[in-house]
Amino acid sequence: MILKNLPKTDSEIYKLIVAEDKRQKETINLIASENFVSESVLEALGSIFTNKYSEGYPHARYYGGNEFCDKLEKLCQERALKLFIRQPADYKNWNVNVQPYSGSPANLAVYLALVPLNEKIMGMQLNMGGHLTHGHKASATGKLWKQISYGVDPKTEQLDYNEISRIAKKEKPKLIVCGYTAYSRIIDFKKFRKIADAVNAILMVDMSHFAGLVAGGAYPSPFKYADIITTTTHKTLRGPRAALIFSKKEFSAAIDKAVFPGLQGGPHMNTIASVAVALAEATRPEFKKYAKQVVKNAKTLASELQKFGWRIISGGTDTHLFLMDTISRGISGKIAEKILEKNGIIVNKNTIPFDTRSPADPSGIRIGTPAITTRGFKEKDMRKIAKKINFILTGLTKKYTELK
Repeated sequence: MILKNLPKTDSEIYKLIVAEDKRQKETINLIASENFVSESVLEALGSIFTNKYSEGYPHARYYGGNEFCDKLEKLCQERALKLFIRQPADYKNWNVNVQPYSGSPANLAVYLALVPLNEKIMGMQLNMGGHLTHGHKASATGKLWKQISYGVDPKTEQLDYNEISRIAKKEKPKLIVCGYTAYSRIIDFKKFRKIADAVNAILMVDMSHFAGLVAGGAYPSPFKYADIITTTTHKTLRGPRAALIFSKKEFSAAIDKAVFPGLQGGPHMNTIASVAVALAEATRPEFKKYAKQVVKNAKTLASELQKFGWRIISGGTDTHLFLMDTISRGISGKIAEKILEKNGIIVNKNTIPFDTRSPADPSGIRIGTPAITTRGFKEKDMRKIAKKINFILTGLTKKYTELK
């Protein structure tokens, strides 16, 4: 990391950047929603596109001087469609909005465009693995619309599609969301399509967590079944913090209006440039190898922790992440997170299905492998990490009870 001017002009910020760079390099990052971007992604993010205001859409801006911004935004759209829609003939059926600042406003824009206020949105409960923006009461999405929630089976801790279908038929939501923030199994998009069709609901897939796996062929694509697909561009996709909204053409005009002028002003063109770079990187053969290795690493790490007696939610993982029950061994997720960080391993505390504890001090931790896989870690490294996690947490109740 080379910073030419900042050390001279703002030493305080420079020192914080250097310190954070050191922290990232010297720790083992197991946060499922974080990753390491390439130097090219960072260069585009810090480019002179930062200077330009481009309110509107290509060839329909409210400011002059947008010739190159128009070309940039259209290129980003083309790259997004090329990456995720395998058949060029299908491009004509889809639109993609590349302007959302992040995943939350992207999801909010979809609801504002397609679901009347106070109508029903059906999504997974937060403590079962869902996301705040899928209708939780703490989110604006739960204040403006009524959440109809579903969860997982108490025994398998996996989606029960018959139960989801029963709830949908009873409640008749306008929109059904699938795609989660802490669910480790493959989603059956075909079954969700059938459920949505039975109640005449729009099917939205939030693939923020597994978009990179879809791009790399390590997770089934939802494009054959969904009406709307939202995703962040960081996490497994290894881009900057932003979002995309893919929509069938019949919904695209309403969604574009909901993004701008409905929710946002001018797009961050420097971020769109950076997203475009990441999308191009994800088309390369090495990215496919990366995506598959992410899953191999997660499976190995979960399996090795199970060998040490730790309970993994749903019995394992098919993706880049999994939840580990720590409270059954007498350790809260909050304490586990703290002590692991003290020992150079970064995770996040997380509720587990049917958790009775507060999200601020839940019963488990979430573990993911996107970031360490970017650093080149393989299965043999997962075995070492599992051994270290077990060693740290096994001695926790004896040595670190003061953290309570």
